[in-house]
Amino acid sequence: MDVNIGVLALQGNVSEHIDAFRRALHMMGRGTSSEVFEVRHPGDLNKCDALAIPGGESTTISRLIEKNHLHEPLCTFSGGIFATCAGMVLMATYVDDVRIRTLGLIDMVVDRNAFGRQKESFEADIPIEGLEGGPFHAIFIRAPVAKWVGAGITVLSRMNQGVVAVEYGKHMALSFHPELSCDTRLHERFLKKLCDNNST
Repeated sequence: MDVNIGVLALQGNVSEHIDAFRRALHMMGRGTSSEVFEVRHPGDLNKCDALAIPGGESTTISRLIEKNHLHEPLCTFSGGIFATCAGMVLMATYVDDVRIRTLGLIDMVVDRNAFGRQKESFEADIPIEGLEGGPFHAIFIRAPVAKWVGAGITVLSRMNQGVVAVEYGKHMALSFHPELSCDTRLHERFLKKLCDNNST
């Protein structure tokens, strides 16, 4: 089946997500029949089977979601959401910053800057539950973690600071930046699960 993937293009790693999903679709043999495009307005979501919420500055993205009248459409979006870094913050039910109005799509409590400031950014090879091919080389930039997750949330990976990767239904939320890697395994996993759900 064709898959149309939107990337929320308000702030953050937009072009990197577009490129990563195009590579993943190519690896899956769907590169000629699927589309990846920018999403800025509520009407754009109508064309999407899936949406990426990229990393960036979570308070800025939250403010721009409100400005572009996207909060309610995102909360009721029926497709899968692939959220990274700031995107993981926005997906939570609670975050430690009153400036952020979360989407509440994954029942978890998130600590925004669990690893410290920009200068504490780092890379690490981390195990991902059920991911074939060995550990994933993850890039953490002012990364959040989930300090608590609710029932029904699948924890894919955790570190000493907290949970860094989760799945819930069609959604995947990661505290790191897979779009900055050449490794498309997580994008492919997300798309495969989405396609499997849509075909049943």
